[in-house]
Amino acid sequence: MQAMELKRPGEPLTMVTRADPIPADHQVRVRVSACGVCRTDLHVVDGDLPVRKSPIVPGHEVVGYVDAVGPGSDLTIGRRIGIPWLGETCGQCEYCRSGRENLCDDPIFTGYMRDGGYATHALADARYVVRLPDEGDDVATAPLLCAGLIGWRSLRVAGPGHRIGLYGFGAAAHIVAQIARWQGRDVYAFTRAGDDKAQAFALKLGARWAGASEDRPDEPLDCAIIYAPVGALVPAALKAVRKGGRVVCAGIHMSDIPSFPYASLWEEREIVSVANLTRQDGMEFFDLVPKVGIVTETTVYPLAAANQALADLRSGALKGAAVLVP
Repeated sequence: MQAMELKRPGEPLTMVTRADPIPADHQVRVRVSACGVCRTDLHVVDGDLPVRKSPIVPGHEVVGYVDAVGPGSDLTIGRRIGIPWLGETCGQCEYCRSGRENLCDDPIFTGYMRDGGYATHALADARYVVRLPDEGDDVATAPLLCAGLIGWRSLRVAGPGHRIGLYGFGAAAHIVAQIARWQGRDVYAFTRAGDDKAQAFALKLGARWAGASEDRPDEPLDCAIIYAPVGALVPAALKAVRKGGRVVCAGIHMSDIPSFPYASLWEEREIVSVANLTRQDGMEFFDLVPKVGIVTETTVYPLAAANQALADLRSGALKGAAVLVP
């Protein structure tokens, strides 16, 4: 097998050749067809997150086909599956036992603690994969495995407010905007100042308003979700939501949140975060996908061009999501 490997944070990924992995108990080996490039991958590569495995193969938006099965797995050769960020949990801690496995005390995350999908093959625990329909566009499906799943979880946490703000209009927001519009909500898209392309993209997807993150919409928001890893957006979003409004921080990493006056939080405004996902999230979301008719905007890169895909994501040059194809 071939893989794009991160030897040390801050360095470019390098193409390596390895022996094909052998699945252990409950595992399957997957022939990767497509792997989305997520901002969390960028945090792993850039060293924003503490090193948990080195070297590591990033990637946790994996679509592929089972080509080897370990003992205890009920998946069959040729089965189309997705491998998400949550690779395994302990099943024993209070969070797992109370239906909150996303907060597991001893989890394994794909592409961070276990080698992921920037490769021709990957291992996964069959109990934690997403079982996909036999037919489908693998490239279009890949971003749904994290941008879609975390987007769905953050939308649920944001609550049922009619006017919803999305800060950072990238892979997750362009999926969430489609769900919110299907639900009958008004979407307000916030981008970097001067990013006319992203604002036009948001309006094309049905956003009621699009502007810079520093701007205030014409009406107060009921809720807001922050996808960009920029702490300064938290006080900005608080100022944009109404009394009793909620601001959801949806990323795994964010720069420091600057101080802000208590008046911005007063009147029962809330700040909450979203962490990881559960298998139930996966089942709910992928049941929803065909009902909404979600269409993902993707840019395809060959596996060997993973560094360029990450650079384009880092610079904000992407519209929608990048996807690697072996």
